[in-house]
Amino acid sequence: MTVVPDSLDLLADLVAFPTISADTNVPLIDYVEGFLAGHGVTATRIPTEDGQKANLFAVVGPPDRPGVILSGHTDVVPVAGQPWLDDPFRLRVTPDRAIGRGAADMKGFVACALRAVAKAASRPLARPIILALSHDEEIGCIGVRRLLPALAGLEPRPDLCIVGENTGMRVLTAHKGKVMGSIDITGVAGHSSEPEKGVNAILLASDMIQVARAIQLRLKASARPDPDLSVPYTTLHVGVISGGTKVNIIPQNCSIGFEIRNHPEDDPDLILDELSEAARALAARHPGSAVTVAVSNRYPGLATDPDEPGVAFVQRLAGANGVGKAAYGTEAGLFRETLGITTVVCGPGDVAQCHTPEEYLLLSQITACDMLLDRLIESLSA
Repeated sequence: MTVVPDSLDLLADLVAFPTISADTNVPLIDYVEGFLAGHGVTATRIPTEDGQKANLFAVVGPPDRPGVILSGHTDVVPVAGQPWLDDPFRLRVTPDRAIGRGAADMKGFVACALRAVAKAASRPLARPIILALSHDEEIGCIGVRRLLPALAGLEPRPDLCIVGENTGMRVLTAHKGKVMGSIDITGVAGHSSEPEKGVNAILLASDMIQVARAIQLRLKASARPDPDLSVPYTTLHVGVISGGTKVNIIPQNCSIGFEIRNHPEDDPDLILDELSEAARALAARHPGSAVTVAVSNRYPGLATDPDEPGVAFVQRLAGANGVGKAAYGTEAGLFRETLGITTVVCGPGDVAQCHTPEEYLLLSQITACDMLLDRLIESLSA
């Protein structure tokens, strides 16, 4: 008789791997691969070119039927400078919570998904469950882009994806997209005593910041009512500025880091076009200067129709009556865009606990996630 592992024990094992995005996640992938093999499940690994990172997916059940993807990421954010009370990579369990880096975001869901796959491996399923684990979600949903083509190649293609990010087990059908980029300014250096003989890159940067601020104020003023989003409009945020070398030198270079978090119904390229047009006009007014807008990374928002049958299916599994939206982003938009399938976000934990010192996941949330996945197994059983 197959012994079904406990999700909390699995979570302790997963937290012990310090899979900060800057470091390798391969030891964790090795662990997952070995765990699955121990339950008779063969996994497919998709490594990066340098072998330092890897995605993984595994299919449990009949491969000739459309299945349900359980998606999670394996990386976590750094702990440096945070006031943890103990080792953040050793799970501490209190009467009501599990504390450790990644407990909420999102190794709690991964642990529950591993338990579910182990349980499903001994059941006669009518439709398969596909476990999909990615790397480098925290730095821009990078790793999953190498995983999605493999999932798209499954025949038949899966018809539902559950991304287990922190929703308190609510079913979310929409979230914002994100564009990250920079505005890079090159001026003309010179002696600070003769400012008119140079072009001050920092001053040009301040002009572009004012353009960005005007766009943001306009976006806020034209916001459509949306009670499911805490910030119901697209935002343009300037978060980093760097430039200059010495106070007595007219600065030749300055760079502004920005992000757009777009409402799923808004096109962020329109904002990029507006920034680029302003950059060209600014450079034209200052001979010898250059002002360019560059995008470093982006991922789409999620906009799943709440009336799709797969949404109601997950609602029944979760015991939920409605659906919600999120202001943050996940890999779900990429699953939806690339695979063209019903995609929702539903997982244990609260986003308020993510990325914080003493990050925790309530034990009741682990139980709730286990119950949802148990219902999924029952619903997919032959």
